Amino acid sequence: MKQGLILLFLLSSLVSVAQEFKYQVLFEGIGDNREFTQPYATPQTIIGSRGAFELGVSIDNHHLRGGLSQLLEFGSDIDAQILKLTLYYQYFDAQKEFLFGAFPRRDRLDFPLAMLSDTLLYYRPNIEGLYGKINWNWGHQLAFVDWVGRQTETQREQFMAGFSGELFFKSLFLQNYLIMFHNAHTRYNDPPLHIEDYLGFALQAGFRIPENLEVQGYLKMGLLNSTYRERSITDGYEVSNSFFAEANMRYKNFGIKSVMNVGGGHKFAFGDPYYRASNYSRTDLIWYFINHKNIKGRFNLSMHVVDWETIDQQQQISIIYVFGK
Repeated sequence: MKQGLILLFLLSSLVSVAQEFKYQVLFEGIGDNREFTQPYATPQTIIGSRGAFELGVSIDNHHLRGGLSQLLEFGSDIDAQILKLTLYYQYFDAQKEFLFGAFPRRDRLDFPLAMLSDTLLYYRPNIEGLYGKINWNWGHQLAFVDWVGRQTETQREQFMAGFSGELFFKSLFLQNYLIMFHNAHTRYNDPPLHIEDYLGFALQAGFRIPENLEVQGYLKMGLLNSTYRERSITDGYEVSNSFFAEANMRYKNFGIKSVMNVGGGHKFAFGDPYYRASNYSRTDLIWYFINHKNIKGRFNLSMHVVDWETIDQQQQISIIYVFGK
């Protein structure tokens, strides 16, 4: 709380010299019921709400933002989740964007769930590090570094980095994803720990339905790769490759999305654990029940099929309300 008051004081003192004052307030409602089968994934119900705000000042294309973000899981004490500080510098124009600091993850990274699970948006809403993106008339490319853990006597040094982008020509596109995670020792490595290295990429080509049609969506397919080692434990690197495909369609307020991974399981540090199975598919029936400019609401009914024999289900509801200037 003391840090938050200092932040507000500093930002308020900058308003008088800035050309423009900005603010943003976010409410997020989360409902996620997971009827999962172990050991593939953990059955649980996640329900709660997040409140966040940002205050900032702008001079030309340069922006300074600061604020707080708090998740309240229903049934828990208000301090069960740590209050998150948001504080970052941002530069953007029509072709490029750069951020440094602790800034919201939402709407900046769109990696496959195999690589970055959706629970990151619940429990780690901010990237703490660097982010950059370049746009062209024929595509875009972004990169980020997220510092996950600073080394202490009990905390392992951890960081994540990645690239993603897309090249397109009319309705055809090619997408690339690359992600790595380094899990090092604690400061004195007592008790002894082994360094872990996670690395993986996805490369998918696809077709997007033209925008002048009522039905919107895409079909893409390609290769998913993961590489893992635990130093002094694994015999070199454990490498896995699989066929990775996704279809997504939406008509007015209803949609369907289906993802399939066939031929190999994968080990990503923050990936959806279902992808550790050799064969996995997920199909979502989606209802976009709120479509206001500032308010989005959706409901997912998801079916998970693991190795063609286990069928699990999941229901998710999300309401996101953002306003500001």
